[in-house]
Amino acid sequence: MKVEIEDLHVGYAGRDVVAGVHLVAAEGEIAGLVGPNGSGKSTVLRTVYRHLRPTAGRVLLAGTDLRTLSVGRTARQIAALPQERGSDFELTVAEVVVMGRTPYKRAFAGDDLRDREIVAHALAAVGMARHASRSFSALSGGERQRILLARAFAQDPQVLVLDEPTNHLDIQHQVELLALLRAQRRTTLISLHDLNAAASLCDRLHVLHRGAVVASGPPRAVLTPDLLAEVFGVRAAVTEHPLTGDPLIAFDHRRTA
Repeated sequence: MKVEIEDLHVGYAGRDVVAGVHLVAAEGEIAGLVGPNGSGKSTVLRTVYRHLRPTAGRVLLAGTDLRTLSVGRTARQIAALPQERGSDFELTVAEVVVMGRTPYKRAFAGDDLRDREIVAHALAAVGMARHASRSFSALSGGERQRILLARAFAQDPQVLVLDEPTNHLDIQHQVELLALLRAQRRTTLISLHDLNAAASLCDRLHVLHRGAVVASGPPRAVLTPDLLAEVFGVRAAVTEHPLTGDPLIAFDHRRTA
C-alpha cells in the first residue's frame, strides 16, 4: 500500500513543528526518516498513525485521505511502534501480542485458533517464542521492544510505522530486526538515528531539518558529505561497506563540520 504525505503542517501551541512536508513510501518500500533531534520525524509519523491531527495537508493511503477512514479500518491497515511505549503492562507476553488482533475482533470476542497461530508466528519472528508466558513487566527494555514489534506484526497491517525501533536493542538484535524488516517487504515508514543502519535498510531516505524535508532519494544519493555537514553538523566521509556494498559513513569524531 502506497503512503503519500502532501504539504503536511503540524503545530503545537500555535507554532509549526512540521511545515510543508512532502514524502512518499511506495508499496512494499522501506522509507526512512532521518534528521537531528527536533527535526520533526516523530511528528510526521504520528500523523500517519493518527496520534496527531495535521493543521494542514493530508496523508493518503493508496490514494485515500486518511481522515475519511474509520478508526477500525485504519487500525487494520496501519500498525505503529511509537517511541512512547508502555512499560507497566500487568499481562503476559502472549496477552500483549494478541492485543494486535483487536482490530479484527468484535467487542468481547475471545481469541480463537487463528489468533493464537498468528501470535505464535509473530513471537517466533522476533525471537521470543519461548517467552509467551512471561510477565511483560519483567522483561528488559530490549525484550519489551521485540514484544511490541511482535504485537505490530500480529496486527497484520499493510503499513508499518516504526519510530526508533532499534532503541534498547543490542547489536545482534538490531541486525536481526533490520533483516526481519527487509524480509517483510511491507510498506514501512521508519525513523532511525543510526545513519548507517538507515543506509543499509531503506530503499528511500527523507532527510528532515527544522520541520522540512531537505533531501529525498536513495541512500547513496542522499547521504553526501555536504548534506551530513549542513544538516547534522558533522564531518564525514561516505565510502562503500566492504561486506554489503551499502553506503558506509565514517565520522570524524575529533571535530565537527
